[in-house]
Amino acid sequence: MSRMMAPPLPLVFLLMIHGVCSQWGGWSVSYSRSHICALQNSTVLMRCYYTHPTGHQIMKAFWTKTQINDNGEFPDLSDDPEYSRRLRFLGDKRISTVRLSHVTLKDEHMYYFRFITDQPGGNWIGRSGVTLNVTDLQVESPERVTEGDSVTLTCKSRCALTDRSTFIWFRNSLKILTESKPSHKLLLDPVRREDSGTYSCGVDGHTHISPDVQLNVMYRRVNPVISISPSGVIVEGDSVTLTCSDSNPPAEILWIKGGTIVGSGRVYSISNISSGDSGEYKCKSSDEHGEKYSDAVTLNVMYRRVNPVISISPSGVIVEGDSVTLTCSDSNPPAEILWIKGGTIVGSGRVYSISNISSGDSGEYKCKSSDEHGEKYSDAVTLNVMNPRGPGLLVWIVIAVACAIFTIIITIILYAM
Repeated sequence: MSRMMAPPLPLVFLLMIHGVCSQWGGWSVSYSRSHICALQNSTVLMRCYYTHPTGHQIMKAFWTKTQINDNGEFPDLSDDPEYSRRLRFLGDKRISTVRLSHVTLKDEHMYYFRFITDQPGGNWIGRSGVTLNVTDLQVESPERVTEGDSVTLTCKSRCALTDRSTFIWFRNSLKILTESKPSHKLLLDPVRREDSGTYSCGVDGHTHISPDVQLNVMYRRVNPVISISPSGVIVEGDSVTLTCSDSNPPAEILWIKGGTIVGSGRVYSISNISSGDSGEYKCKSSDEHGEKYSDAVTLNVMYRRVNPVISISPSGVIVEGDSVTLTCSDSNPPAEILWIKGGTIVGSGRVYSISNISSGDSGEYKCKSSDEHGEKYSDAVTLNVMNPRGPGLLVWIVIAVACAIFTIIITIILYAM
Protein backbone atom coordinates (compact mmCIF):
# COMPACT_ATOMS: atom_id res chain seq x y z
CA MET A 1 0.00 0.00 0.00
CA SER A 2 1.24 3.47 -0.76
CA ARG A 3 1.17 6.12 1.91
CA MET A 4 0.22 9.75 1.27
CA MET A 5 3.05 12.12 2.00
CA ALA A 6 2.24 14.72 4.68
CA PRO A 7 2.78 18.34 3.61
CA PRO A 8 5.87 20.09 4.88
CA LEU A 9 5.41 21.84 8.21
CA PRO A 10 5.67 25.41 6.81
CA LEU A 11 2.82 24.67 4.32
CA VAL A 12 0.58 23.34 7.09
CA PHE A 13 1.27 26.51 9.06
CA LEU A 14 0.36 28.73 6.10
CA LEU A 15 -2.92 26.83 5.52
CA MET A 16 -3.78 27.22 9.19
CA ILE A 17 -2.96 30.94 9.11
CA HIS A 18 -5.20 31.39 5.95
CA GLY A 19 -8.08 29.60 7.64
CA VAL A 20 -7.81 31.73 10.70
CA CYS A 21 -7.65 34.91 8.69
CA SER A 22 -10.74 33.88 6.64
CA GLN A 23 -12.64 33.05 9.77
CA TRP A 24 -11.52 35.88 11.98
CA GLY A 25 -10.81 38.54 9.42
CA GLY A 26 -14.55 39.23 8.95
CA TRP A 27 -14.40 39.38 5.13
CA SER A 28 -16.81 37.02 3.32
CA VAL A 29 -19.18 36.71 0.37
CA SER A 30 -21.51 33.70 0.15
CA TYR A 31 -23.93 33.17 -2.75
CA SER A 32 -27.41 31.76 -2.29
CA ARG A 33 -26.95 29.75 -5.50
CA SER A 34 -23.73 28.86 -7.24
CA HIS A 35 -25.47 27.81 -10.45
CA ILE A 36 -28.60 29.14 -12.20
CA CYS A 37 -30.28 27.70 -15.31
CA ALA A 38 -32.73 30.21 -16.78
CA LEU A 39 -35.11 30.20 -19.73
CA GLN A 40 -34.50 32.59 -22.59
CA ASN A 41 -36.17 36.00 -22.15
CA SER A 42 -36.85 35.30 -18.47
CA THR A 43 -35.74 37.30 -15.40
CA VAL A 44 -32.96 36.07 -13.11
CA LEU A 45 -32.24 36.96 -9.46
CA MET A 46 -28.67 36.55 -8.16
CA ARG A 47 -28.20 37.05 -4.40
CA CYS A 48 -25.30 37.00 -1.98
CA TYR A 49 -24.62 37.64 1.72
CA TYR A 50 -21.49 39.55 2.67
CA THR A 51 -19.60 40.72 5.75
CA HIS A 52 -16.63 42.98 6.47
CA PRO A 53 -14.63 43.85 9.62
CA THR A 54 -16.06 46.40 12.01
CA GLY A 55 -14.88 49.93 11.49
CA HIS A 56 -15.27 49.72 7.72
CA GLN A 57 -17.90 51.65 5.81
CA ILE A 58 -19.16 50.47 2.40
CA MET A 59 -18.30 52.99 -0.27
CA LYS A 60 -19.36 50.94 -3.32
CA ALA A 61 -20.94 47.54 -3.90
CA PHE A 62 -21.59 46.11 -7.35
CA TRP A 63 -21.77 42.96 -9.50
CA THR A 64 -19.24 42.15 -12.18
CA LYS A 65 -18.62 39.37 -14.67
CA THR A 66 -14.85 39.85 -14.83
CA GLN A 67 -12.48 39.21 -11.94
CA ILE A 68 -10.07 41.78 -13.31
CA ASN A 69 -9.67 43.94 -16.40
CA ASP A 70 -6.65 45.38 -18.20
CA ASN A 71 -6.38 48.20 -15.68
CA GLY A 72 -6.48 45.84 -12.73
CA GLU A 73 -10.01 46.99 -11.92
CA PHE A 74 -13.33 45.15 -11.74
CA PRO A 75 -15.87 46.62 -14.23
CA ASP A 76 -19.31 47.40 -12.83
CA LEU A 77 -22.11 45.69 -14.79
CA SER A 78 -24.32 48.75 -14.42
CA ASP A 79 -21.82 50.67 -16.56
CA ASP A 80 -22.02 48.09 -19.36
CA PRO A 81 -24.47 49.21 -22.13
CA GLU A 82 -25.54 45.57 -22.66
CA TYR A 83 -26.72 45.35 -19.03
CA SER A 84 -27.54 48.86 -17.87
CA ARG A 85 -31.19 48.83 -19.02
CA ARG A 86 -31.85 45.27 -17.87
CA LEU A 87 -30.05 45.39 -14.50
CA ARG A 88 -31.54 46.47 -11.19
CA PHE A 89 -29.94 46.26 -7.73
CA LEU A 90 -31.99 45.25 -4.70
CA GLY A 91 -31.13 44.45 -1.06
CA ASP A 92 -29.73 45.99 2.15
CA LYS A 93 -26.36 46.42 3.89
CA ARG A 94 -25.69 42.72 4.35
CA ILE A 95 -27.56 41.27 1.33
CA SER A 96 -27.02 42.18 -2.31
CA THR A 97 -29.52 41.08 -4.95
CA VAL A 98 -29.31 41.87 -8.62
CA ARG A 99 -32.19 41.33 -11.06
CA LEU A 100 -31.33 40.72 -14.71
CA SER A 101 -34.26 40.69 -17.16
CA HIS A 102 -34.67 39.39 -20.73
CA VAL A 103 -31.69 37.06 -20.51
CA THR A 104 -30.23 35.63 -23.72
CA LEU A 105 -27.51 33.16 -24.60
CA LYS A 106 -25.04 36.07 -24.57
CA ASP A 107 -25.61 36.42 -20.81
CA GLU A 108 -24.11 33.00 -20.06
CA HIS A 109 -21.18 33.83 -17.77
CA MET A 110 -19.75 33.76 -14.25
CA TYR A 111 -20.97 36.64 -12.09
CA TYR A 112 -19.27 37.98 -8.94
CA PHE A 113 -20.11 40.39 -6.16
CA ARG A 114 -17.51 43.04 -5.17
CA PHE A 115 -17.55 45.68 -2.47
CA ILE A 116 -15.15 48.48 -1.48
CA THR A 117 -14.87 50.12 1.95
CA ASP A 118 -13.42 53.42 3.16
CA GLN A 119 -10.29 51.81 4.60
CA PRO A 120 -7.04 51.35 2.63
CA GLY A 121 -7.06 47.89 1.07
CA GLY A 122 -10.60 47.42 2.35
CA ASN A 123 -12.21 45.66 -0.60
CA TRP A 124 -13.39 42.16 -1.28
CA ILE A 125 -14.74 39.98 -4.15
CA GLY A 126 -16.59 36.69 -3.82
CA ARG A 127 -14.48 34.62 -6.17
CA SER A 128 -16.65 31.48 -6.11
CA GLY A 129 -19.24 33.43 -8.14
CA VAL A 130 -22.54 32.44 -9.72
CA THR A 131 -22.65 30.51 -13.01
CA LEU A 132 -25.55 31.54 -15.25
CA ASN A 133 -26.69 29.22 -18.06
CA VAL A 134 -29.47 30.24 -20.44
CA THR A 135 -31.50 27.66 -22.36
CA ASP A 136 -34.19 27.46 -24.98
CA LEU A 137 -36.81 24.68 -25.31
CA GLN A 138 -37.04 21.93 -27.91
CA VAL A 139 -39.73 19.27 -28.41
CA GLU A 140 -38.42 15.75 -28.92
CA SER A 141 -40.83 13.53 -30.86
CA PRO A 142 -40.70 10.04 -32.45
CA GLU A 143 -40.08 10.12 -36.20
CA ARG A 144 -42.80 7.60 -37.12
CA VAL A 145 -46.05 7.08 -35.23
CA THR A 146 -48.87 4.64 -35.99
CA GLU A 147 -52.41 4.98 -34.69
CA GLY A 148 -52.79 3.03 -31.45
CA ASP A 149 -49.16 3.45 -30.31
CA SER A 150 -48.18 4.95 -26.97
CA VAL A 151 -46.34 8.19 -27.80
CA THR A 152 -44.36 10.49 -25.50
CA LEU A 153 -43.30 14.01 -26.45
CA THR A 154 -40.53 15.57 -24.33
CA CYS A 155 -39.89 19.28 -23.74
CA LYS A 156 -36.09 19.45 -23.46
CA SER A 157 -33.73 22.15 -22.23
CA ARG A 158 -29.92 22.33 -22.30
CA CYS A 159 -29.78 22.53 -18.50
CA ALA A 160 -32.13 21.76 -15.61
CA LEU A 161 -34.21 24.88 -14.93
CA THR A 162 -33.45 26.27 -11.48
CA ASP A 163 -36.97 27.47 -10.68
CA ARG A 164 -39.76 24.95 -10.20
CA SER A 165 -41.41 25.01 -13.60
CA THR A 166 -44.91 24.14 -14.74
CA PHE A 167 -44.76 23.11 -18.38
CA ILE A 168 -47.54 23.89 -20.86
CA TRP A 169 -48.19 22.20 -24.21
CA PHE A 170 -49.69 23.47 -27.46
CA ARG A 171 -51.15 21.64 -30.46
CA ASN A 172 -51.62 23.75 -33.59
CA SER A 173 -50.90 26.82 -31.40
CA LEU A 174 -53.80 26.02 -29.03
CA LYS A 175 -53.11 25.16 -25.39
CA ILE A 176 -53.68 21.51 -24.49
CA LEU A 177 -55.62 20.87 -21.30
CA THR A 178 -54.12 17.64 -19.94
CA GLU A 179 -55.78 15.47 -17.30
CA SER A 180 -52.49 14.77 -15.50
CA LYS A 181 -50.20 17.28 -13.80
CA PRO A 182 -48.43 19.37 -16.46
CA SER A 183 -44.84 18.20 -16.91
CA HIS A 184 -42.04 18.28 -19.44
CA LYS A 185 -43.47 15.05 -20.96
CA LEU A 186 -46.75 14.77 -22.89
CA LEU A 187 -48.18 11.25 -23.10
CA LEU A 188 -50.56 10.30 -25.93
CA ASP A 189 -51.74 6.78 -25.11
CA PRO A 190 -53.10 5.58 -27.43
CA VAL A 191 -52.30 8.11 -30.11
CA ARG A 192 -55.13 8.83 -32.58
CA ARG A 193 -55.21 10.22 -36.09
CA GLU A 194 -56.84 13.36 -34.65
CA ASP A 195 -53.61 13.93 -32.67
CA SER A 196 -51.73 14.78 -35.88
CA GLY A 197 -50.50 18.37 -35.94
CA THR A 198 -47.76 20.71 -34.76
CA TYR A 199 -46.66 20.59 -31.11
CA SER A 200 -44.72 23.10 -29.02
CA CYS A 201 -44.04 23.59 -25.32
CA GLY A 202 -43.39 26.41 -22.90
CA VAL A 203 -43.18 27.21 -19.20
CA ASP A 204 -46.11 28.78 -17.41
CA GLY A 205 -45.47 32.46 -16.74
CA HIS A 206 -42.81 32.81 -19.46
CA THR A 207 -43.07 34.05 -23.02
CA HIS A 208 -40.53 31.70 -24.60
CA ILE A 209 -42.12 28.90 -26.66
CA SER A 210 -40.26 26.09 -28.38
CA PRO A 211 -40.27 25.74 -32.19
CA ASP A 212 -43.12 23.65 -33.63
CA VAL A 213 -42.57 19.94 -34.25
CA GLN A 214 -44.84 18.02 -36.65
CA LEU A 215 -46.48 14.82 -35.39
CA ASN A 216 -47.81 12.73 -38.29
CA VAL A 217 -49.97 9.79 -37.20
CA MET A 218 -50.11 6.96 -39.75
CA TYR A 219 -53.38 5.04 -40.14
CA ARG A 220 -55.45 3.07 -42.62
CA ARG A 221 -59.22 3.16 -42.94
CA VAL A 222 -61.24 0.00 -43.54
CA ASN A 223 -62.99 1.83 -46.39
CA PRO A 224 -62.40 5.37 -47.67
CA VAL A 225 -65.00 8.01 -46.82
CA ILE A 226 -66.19 10.93 -48.99
CA SER A 227 -66.96 14.37 -47.58
CA ILE A 228 -68.69 17.13 -49.60
CA SER A 229 -68.02 20.86 -49.33
CA PRO A 230 -70.25 22.81 -49.16
CA SER A 231 -72.42 20.30 -47.36
CA GLY A 232 -75.78 22.02 -47.95
CA VAL A 233 -77.92 22.57 -51.02
CA ILE A 234 -75.94 22.67 -54.28
CA VAL A 235 -77.17 25.08 -56.97
CA GLU A 236 -76.08 25.36 -60.61
CA GLY A 237 -72.97 27.58 -60.83
CA ASP A 238 -71.61 26.62 -57.40
CA SER A 239 -68.12 25.19 -56.84
CA VAL A 240 -68.14 21.81 -55.09
CA THR A 241 -65.25 19.82 -53.60
CA LEU A 242 -65.32 16.08 -52.87
CA THR A 243 -62.61 14.81 -50.50
CA CYS A 244 -61.69 11.13 -50.15
CA SER A 245 -60.30 10.34 -46.68
CA ASP A 246 -58.65 6.97 -46.93
CA SER A 247 -55.34 6.51 -45.09
CA ASN A 248 -52.11 8.17 -43.99
CA PRO A 249 -49.90 7.99 -45.98
CA PRO A 250 -52.55 8.35 -48.72
CA ALA A 251 -53.15 5.63 -51.28
CA GLU A 252 -53.75 6.18 -55.00
CA ILE A 253 -57.26 7.62 -55.42
CA LEU A 254 -59.65 7.40 -58.39
CA TRP A 255 -63.09 9.03 -58.65
CA ILE A 256 -65.96 7.15 -60.25
CA LYS A 257 -69.35 8.48 -61.38
CA GLY A 258 -71.86 5.91 -62.52
CA GLY A 259 -69.15 3.41 -63.45
CA THR A 260 -66.96 5.93 -65.31
CA ILE A 261 -63.63 7.26 -63.98
CA VAL A 262 -63.91 11.07 -63.84
CA GLY A 263 -60.83 12.10 -61.82
CA SER A 264 -57.93 11.17 -59.56
CA GLY A 265 -56.28 12.42 -56.38
CA ARG A 266 -57.54 12.89 -52.85
CA VAL A 267 -59.64 15.94 -53.85
CA TYR A 268 -62.07 16.14 -56.78
CA SER A 269 -63.30 19.68 -57.52
CA ILE A 270 -66.15 20.78 -59.79
CA SER A 271 -66.31 24.49 -60.57
CA ASN A 272 -69.44 26.08 -62.07
CA ILE A 273 -71.42 22.89 -61.44
CA SER A 274 -74.39 22.07 -63.69
CA SER A 275 -77.30 19.66 -63.63
CA GLY A 276 -75.24 17.26 -65.75
CA ASP A 277 -72.92 16.77 -62.77
CA SER A 278 -75.73 15.31 -60.68
CA GLY A 279 -75.34 11.63 -59.85
CA GLU A 280 -73.63 9.10 -57.59
CA TYR A 281 -69.91 9.38 -56.89
CA LYS A 282 -67.46 6.91 -55.30
CA CYS A 283 -63.74 7.01 -54.61
CA LYS A 284 -61.44 3.99 -54.92
CA SER A 285 -58.18 3.74 -52.98
CA SER A 286 -55.43 1.41 -54.20
CA ASP A 287 -52.10 0.44 -52.63
CA GLU A 288 -50.00 -2.65 -52.00
CA HIS A 289 -52.74 -3.99 -49.71
CA GLY A 290 -55.41 -3.98 -52.45
CA GLU A 291 -58.38 -1.84 -53.45
CA LYS A 292 -61.18 -0.38 -51.36
CA TYR A 293 -64.28 1.57 -52.37
CA SER A 294 -66.16 4.23 -50.47
CA ASP A 295 -69.92 4.26 -50.12
CA ALA A 296 -71.61 6.27 -52.86
CA VAL A 297 -72.60 9.88 -52.28
CA THR A 298 -75.20 11.65 -54.42
CA LEU A 299 -74.84 15.13 -55.86
CA ASN A 300 -78.26 16.62 -56.56
CA VAL A 301 -77.73 19.90 -58.39
CA MET A 302 -80.61 22.35 -58.08
CA TYR A 303 -81.45 24.44 -61.14
CA ARG A 304 -84.25 26.47 -62.70
CA ARG A 305 -84.90 26.88 -66.40
CA VAL A 306 -86.04 30.20 -67.90
CA ASN A 307 -88.96 28.34 -69.53
CA PRO A 308 -89.86 24.65 -69.26
CA VAL A 309 -89.14 22.45 -72.28
CA ILE A 310 -91.19 19.49 -73.60
CA SER A 311 -89.57 16.34 -74.97
CA ILE A 312 -91.52 13.60 -76.80
CA SER A 313 -90.81 9.87 -76.69
CA PRO A 314 -90.78 8.23 -79.16
CA SER A 315 -89.60 11.14 -81.26
CA GLY A 316 -90.53 9.77 -84.72
CA VAL A 317 -93.85 9.20 -86.53
CA ILE A 318 -96.72 8.50 -84.14
CA VAL A 319 -99.30 5.97 -85.29
CA GLU A 320 -102.67 5.16 -83.74
CA GLY A 321 -102.24 2.55 -80.98
CA ASP A 322 -98.74 3.72 -79.94
CA SER A 323 -97.82 4.80 -76.39
CA VAL A 324 -96.42 8.33 -76.19
CA THR A 325 -94.72 10.12 -73.26
CA LEU A 326 -94.40 13.90 -72.93
CA THR A 327 -91.82 15.11 -70.37
CA CYS A 328 -91.70 18.66 -69.02
CA SER A 329 -88.13 19.61 -67.95
CA ASP A 330 -88.42 22.73 -65.83
CA SER A 331 -86.32 22.92 -62.62
CA ASN A 332 -84.77 21.01 -59.73
CA PRO A 333 -86.49 20.78 -57.34
CA PRO A 334 -89.45 20.46 -59.76
CA ALA A 335 -92.27 22.98 -59.71
CA GLU A 336 -95.97 22.14 -59.98
CA ILE A 337 -96.68 21.05 -63.57
CA LEU A 338 -99.94 21.22 -65.55
CA TRP A 339 -100.49 19.95 -69.11
CA ILE A 340 -102.61 22.01 -71.50
CA LYS A 341 -104.06 20.96 -74.87
CA GLY A 342 -105.76 23.66 -76.89
CA GLY A 343 -106.53 25.72 -73.78
CA THR A 344 -107.80 22.76 -71.73
CA ILE A 345 -105.94 21.20 -68.79
CA VAL A 346 -105.51 17.51 -69.58
CA GLY A 347 -103.03 16.34 -66.91
CA SER A 348 -100.47 17.17 -64.21
CA GLY A 349 -97.00 16.10 -63.12
CA ARG A 350 -93.66 16.19 -64.82
CA VAL A 351 -94.60 13.30 -67.19
CA TYR A 352 -97.80 13.06 -69.26
CA SER A 353 -98.35 9.63 -70.82
CA ILE A 354 -100.87 8.60 -73.50
CA SER A 355 -101.29 4.87 -74.05
CA ASN A 356 -103.09 3.47 -77.13
CA ILE A 357 -103.06 6.90 -78.74
CA SER A 358 -105.72 7.84 -81.27
CA SER A 359 -106.26 10.55 -83.85
CA GLY A 360 -108.34 12.43 -81.27
CA ASP A 361 -105.14 12.98 -79.26
CA SER A 362 -103.61 14.98 -82.08
CA GLY A 363 -103.09 18.67 -81.36
CA GLU A 364 -100.86 21.25 -79.64
CA TYR A 365 -99.61 20.60 -76.10
CA LYS A 366 -97.97 22.93 -73.56
CA CYS A 367 -96.76 22.48 -69.98
CA LYS A 368 -97.05 25.16 -67.30
CA SER A 369 -94.70 25.24 -64.26
CA SER A 370 -95.77 27.12 -61.11
CA ASP A 371 -93.85 27.87 -57.89
CA GLU A 372 -93.25 30.78 -55.49
CA HIS A 373 -91.43 32.61 -58.29
CA GLY A 374 -94.49 32.59 -60.59
CA GLU A 375 -95.68 30.72 -63.69
CA LYS A 376 -93.85 29.81 -66.90
CA TYR A 377 -95.10 28.13 -70.08
CA SER A 378 -93.24 25.92 -72.51
CA ASP A 379 -93.38 26.34 -76.25
CA ALA A 380 -96.14 24.30 -77.87
CA VAL A 381 -95.42 20.90 -79.42
CA THR A 382 -97.73 19.21 -81.95
CA LEU A 383 -98.81 15.58 -81.89
CA ASN A 384 -99.91 14.35 -85.33
CA VAL A 385 -101.36 10.87 -84.98
CA MET A 386 -101.39 8.85 -88.22
CA ASN A 387 -104.17 6.32 -89.16
CA PRO A 388 -102.47 3.20 -90.58
CA ARG A 389 -105.52 2.23 -92.73
CA GLY A 390 -106.35 5.62 -94.16
CA PRO A 391 -103.25 6.22 -96.22
CA GLY A 392 -103.43 2.66 -97.79
CA LEU A 393 -106.96 2.99 -99.18
CA LEU A 394 -106.24 6.42 -100.58
CA VAL A 395 -103.23 5.06 -102.41
CA TRP A 396 -105.32 2.31 -104.04
CA ILE A 397 -107.99 4.83 -105.10
CA VAL A 398 -105.38 7.06 -106.68
CA ILE A 399 -103.83 4.10 -108.49
CA ALA A 400 -107.27 2.95 -109.78
CA VAL A 401 -108.18 6.41 -111.06
CA ALA A 402 -104.80 6.76 -112.72
CA CYS A 403 -105.17 3.38 -114.41
CA ALA A 404 -108.66 4.27 -115.68
CA ILE A 405 -107.47 7.57 -117.11
CA PHE A 406 -104.50 5.84 -118.73
CA THR A 407 -106.84 3.23 -120.32
CA ILE A 408 -109.17 5.90 -121.75
CA ILE A 409 -106.26 7.82 -123.26
CA ILE A 410 -104.83 4.70 -124.94
CA THR A 411 -108.27 3.77 -126.34
CA ILE A 412 -108.77 7.24 -127.87
CA ILE A 413 -105.35 7.14 -129.48
CA LEU A 414 -106.00 3.69 -131.03
CA TYR A 415 -109.46 4.68 -132.27
CA ALA A 416 -108.09 7.78 -133.95
CA MET A 417 -105.56 5.72 -135.86
